[in-house]
Amino acid sequence: MLTQLQHGGEPPFSPAGNGADWLDLSTGIAPFAYPFAPPAASAWRQLPRQREEQAAIAAAGQFFGLNRQTDICLGPGSQALLQLLPELLPTGTVGVLGPTYSEHGYRWAQAGHDVHEVTTLADLPPDSRYVVLVNPNNPTGAVHEPRDLLSLAALLAARGGYLLVDEAFCDVMPDHSLAEQAGQPGLLILRSFGKFFGLAGLRLGFLLGPAEVIAQARERIGPWSVNGPALGIAAQAYGDAAWIATHRQELADQAEQLKSLLTDHGDILGGTNLFVLLQTDRARDIFARLAASKIHVRDFAEHPTWLRFGLPDGDTARQRLRNALMN
Repeated sequence: MLTQLQHGGEPPFSPAGNGADWLDLSTGIAPFAYPFAPPAASAWRQLPRQREEQAAIAAAGQFFGLNRQTDICLGPGSQALLQLLPELLPTGTVGVLGPTYSEHGYRWAQAGHDVHEVTTLADLPPDSRYVVLVNPNNPTGAVHEPRDLLSLAALLAARGGYLLVDEAFCDVMPDHSLAEQAGQPGLLILRSFGKFFGLAGLRLGFLLGPAEVIAQARERIGPWSVNGPALGIAAQAYGDAAWIATHRQELADQAEQLKSLLTDHGDILGGTNLFVLLQTDRARDIFARLAASKIHVRDFAEHPTWLRFGLPDGDTARQRLRNALMN
């Protein structure tokens, strides 16, 4: 029997409604979506064209700071690439830096690797062939300096291994990204499109790495892995430097307002400009009171004093959250 992992993005459902009346703050997805031009009608009727895929890869590559398209594999969401990668690599000892996104350790274990979750890099098993970490981390927001990660990648490369850095939230902290270094031995990077651009339903992700691993991933994921409309929207979004800069500032402002709202209800333990992690002994009570007001946040069974809040989508939603916290 497969383990059912807990994820955000699933407000309680009842036959009386479809969940649309819930305020879902359980994910780290930007509450404001990129205002894309609608795809042409033909994009829905035809198979994705190679030129459309190449345009999306080129726009993403420029955004990431890459020059070689051979270092990028597209996928229908970073989740698909996340669970494909452990199946491509020889089995070995894997150190997963936690607490973090539970899918990482789960998928490496499912592929037959020997997985060890550690809380610091100093605690990694000495025979680690692979190391997995999220930078900035989910849900704590902790970051690692690029130079430290590059040193670790070089060490693992000497063992025939890899450092996998999940940069799903790095669009709001671009100075911490290793994407410009993609292609060097021992380094693999996951990037997500939907979180920063507020279009998670579009399902688009990227694996960056050495050409030999990218070639294997492309072969395994197969043709037409990303739909044509998604490719067109991604090419638009990654090329819109003005919107990206403005959006980063708006997210920073919204995150500060959320932190201010939450300060009276516990300690701000961490986060990014896409989510805030609150620590409080009243977490269970707060979670229940928010649910009674049809507000869904992320709780953690293994950390019962933690609650993670995504950004409300504007003043009305933020006031709704404030009122529910005060009840």
